Amino acid sequence: MTLDALASEAAALWGATPLRVLRNRENAVFEVALRSGRAALRLHRMGYQNAQAIESELWWCAELAAQGVAVPAALRAENGQFLQRLSNGRFASMIAWVEGEALGEAGVAFADPVAVVLQRHHDLGALLARIHAATDGLTLPASFQRPRWDIAGLVGEAPFWGRFWDHPLATPAQAALLSEARSLLTHGLQAYAQGGDFGLIHADVLRENVLVSESSLSLIDFDDSGFGFRPYDLGTVLSQNLYEPHYSEIRGALLQGYGGAVSPDLADLFTLARVCASVGWAAPRLALSDPVHISHLARAEMLTRRLLA
Repeated sequence: MTLDALASEAAALWGATPLRVLRNRENAVFEVALRSGRAALRLHRMGYQNAQAIESELWWCAELAAQGVAVPAALRAENGQFLQRLSNGRFASMIAWVEGEALGEAGVAFADPVAVVLQRHHDLGALLARIHAATDGLTLPASFQRPRWDIAGLVGEAPFWGRFWDHPLATPAQAALLSEARSLLTHGLQAYAQGGDFGLIHADVLRENVLVSESSLSLIDFDDSGFGFRPYDLGTVLSQNLYEPHYSEIRGALLQGYGGAVSPDLADLFTLARVCASVGWAAPRLALSDPVHISHLARAEMLTRRLLA
C-alpha cells in the first residue's frame, strides 16, 4: 500500500481528508482537513515505539496542552481513541495544528539578527522550564511507558540510540576520543544523578521541532520523549548551535530563560551527551555514504577535545 493510500485510510478514522505531506522521514506527517480546521496526521515508523509508548506520549501532550502549554494537543479519532492501527499494522495518530515556522535548519547558520536569536533561545529555555514544571504536577497513568534517557540509555553497554564509540567510520583517533567522551559522560552523569532533576523530557529539541509564530514559540514532535535528565533537553538545543559565532551568548540566553538552575559547565556536559547520542543514532539508520556521519563525528570530536581541555 502506498503512503498516500495509508494516509487516506488513517485520515478517514478521524473524519479527515489528507491535503499534503509535510515530512516523510522517521515518521510520515500529513496536513489534513477536519471539519473543525487543519490538523497533523502522523504515520508512526514501524518498530520504534510500541502502542503503549505512543499512547503515553499522546496522553502527555494532551495533558500539557490542556494546561495551556505550547505543545500540540492529541486528537481522538471517531472511536474515541488517540491511537489507531492501520491495515498494514502501522500506527496513526493526529494532533492539533500548530502555527509557525521552524526556528531554523540543522547545519544552517541563523540569518536573523543576534538579538532576535538570543531572545528566541531565552524564550525556548522558559518554555522548556514550563514543560518540565507542568509535567511534574501530573499523575502519570499506571500504564505510562516511555524510553529512558538515563545513564544506561546514554552511555551504557547498549545505549538507546546505539554505541557511538563503535561507529564504523570513526578513525582510530576519533574512536579513542569517543571512548574518552563516554568515560567523561559516565562520571559526570553519575555525579549529577545523585541529586539532579530527572523526569519526562522531550529529548529532541531541535530547531525544526521548535515553531515560531510572531513572538511565541511552540514545541512539537515528542516521538523521542522519555524519562531522562532535564538538562539533556538544553544540551539538545545547544548541540545544533556549537558552530554559531555567538554560541556562548546563545547558551547564556537559553540557560537564563530556563531559570538559572543549570550551569554552563553542566549544559556542556549534556550537550556532549546529545552530540555523542547523535553519532550513535546515525550509524544504523543512514547509509555509510551519507555525509551526516562525517559531520556528526567531527562535531563530537571537536566538543570532546574542547571539554577535555
